[in-house]
Order: sequence, then structure tokens, then C-alpha cells
Amino acid sequence: MKRTAILITLIVSALTSFAQAGIEAKIDPIEIMIGEQAQVTLSVHAGEQDKVEWPTLQPRQQVVAGVEVIATQHSEPNVMVVTLTSFDGNLYYLPPFKVKVNGKELETKSLALKVVEMEVDTTKLDKFYGPKDVQDNPFQWSDWSLSFWLSVLMLVVLAVAYYLYLRLRDNKPIIARIKIVKRLLPHQKAMQEIEQIKADKMVTSENQKEYYTKLTDTLRKYIEERYGFSAMEMTSSEIIERLTAAGDQQSLSELRQLFMTADLVKFAKYSTMINENDANLVNAIDFINQTKLENQPTEEVQKPELSAEDQRSQHQRRVLKGGIWLLIAVAAALFCLVVYNIYQLLIY
Repeated sequence: MKRTAILITLIVSALTSFAQAGIEAKIDPIEIMIGEQAQVTLSVHAGEQDKVEWPTLQPRQQVVAGVEVIATQHSEPNVMVVTLTSFDGNLYYLPPFKVKVNGKELETKSLALKVVEMEVDTTKLDKFYGPKDVQDNPFQWSDWSLSFWLSVLMLVVLAVAYYLYLRLRDNKPIIARIKIVKRLLPHQKAMQEIEQIKADKMVTSENQKEYYTKLTDTLRKYIEERYGFSAMEMTSSEIIERLTAAGDQQSLSELRQLFMTADLVKFAKYSTMINENDANLVNAIDFINQTKLENQPTEEVQKPELSAEDQRSQHQRRVLKGGIWLLIAVAAALFCLVVYNIYQLLIY
């Protein structure tokens, strides 16, 4: 009796569990147009402790020939939504979906999906046209005219630039070479001339007028370059006054005596002794040594002077070069603009 009660309890428990586990399938809508979508909702009636295994469906997988899966999703723990579509008009019978609950396979009922094609009025076939081949868009001059004329302008600009280049090539450049020459300082020039007077032995020469003329001319040139006034055109007294005004008092007494003796010899036929000539030569050398300026630049840059024709040629070359570069820049800008316009026409 006791065994019978236990057996009855087990049977009732199994029947209760089977009654609780169930699966339901619904489709919405049941009729679609070609390419539209329908959703199949699978609902499993099971407890929280039950293990549910859903069917594995991949996108583009066909449930039945002509009906394919788009996507699957789980909106709730025990609910699965399968999205279907079809591209062939027909009435499709969908096979049962299989779900395992606690290892036991359950099947849904079969579903039906009607796919409707677009109705065509065959009585008015003249209103319908078959597929057309690929056709080119009609050419419109208004779309391409801007690019065309800009291209023409660019070619004209390049032609003018090339013409200017030929002119520039034929016009030979003016090569002006700058020379750097070494120059002697004023005291160096004066000492060279005095050494030449010594070499010519003019101190002992009977021609005292020539001796004093060369000696005073050497001093006048030195003073002119050293102090910056026209000593060659001034009298001896004027030179002494200018030197006194310049504030240079050294050796002026000896220089004054030298100029006075030279004037007497040149203009009054005054005759001097050899020792007096030697003393005046030494006084000239002392004056130069005491007033000379050292640490002066000994190199001089000599720039050639261009003739008026050469200057015009240089100016013309500068104008040609500037015009060529300007035209090249304009041509480059026009080219970029043409490319941009063509790109805009091709992408639209």
C-alpha cells in the first residue's frame, strides 16, 4: 500500500511538470508584400529553474525554401523573436520550431506565411517599359563651359610666359664684376714718393726748384688725402692755416719752414745748401710719421659703372623675370580651378 502511494505521487509530479512546460508560436503578420518582414514569436512556458535551449538560427538562413531569417533576438528570458522575409510570392508553410526544456525537445505548431507579389495590370502593357541599359547623361555645354574657357585662358597664359622666356633667353645678362683692390694709405703713398726722390738723388741735384716742387707736391697730396681739403689748390700759408684750425700743432713749425724755403726756391730763385735740403727732407718725413693714420682699411671695393644702355637692359631682364613668374602663378591657379570644377561635375 505504501509503495502504491509513492508511485502515484511520482506519476502525478511528472504529469504536473509536463503540463507546466509548453511552447507557443505566433506569426505577425501572416501576409506580407515581397521584401517586407514578418516576426515569429516563440514563447516557452517554463519555470525559472528550467533550462531552455533555443534553436540556432543564423542571418540569411532559410527556414524553408524561399523564406530566410533576417535576425533573432530575445525580448524576454523565455521569449525569442525571429524576423523573416521573402522575395518570391507564394504561400509558405513554416516547419515547427524545436526548443529543448530540461533536455526534452518540444515543437511548435506549423505556421503559414503568405507573400504577395505586386499586381500588374496586363491590359495596359503599353504603359510599362522593360529594363533599360546604362545611358550617359546628356551633355550640357553650360556645365562644362567654365572649365573649357578657363583651360583656354590657362594655355594662353602659358604661351605668353614661354614667349617672355624666349625674350629673356635672347637678352644676354649684364655681368658686372665687382673688384676688390688693395689701396695704399696716404702716408704709404707719400713715403713711396719720398723714397723715389731719394733714389733719384734729387737732394744733391743742382735743380733745387724741381726737388722742392716734388717734395711739396708729395706733402700736398698727403695732406689732401689725410685731412680732406684741396691742398693742391692752396698756397702754403693757407695750408698752414687749415692745419692750425684742424688742431694739429705737431711739426707745424718745421712744415712752415719747409714751405717757406720751397716758395723762396721756386719763386725768388733762392739757393739752398745740401744740408738744408737734407733737413727739409727729414722734416717732411717726420711730419708724415707724426700725423699718419694707421689701422685704416687697405682694401677698396670698386663697382663698375654701367652705361645707360646696360641699365635699361638690366631693368628689362628684371621685368621679364617678374612677368614670367607672375604668369606661372596665374596658370597654376587656373589649373587648380579647372581641376576643382571637373571634380565637382564628376561627383554630382
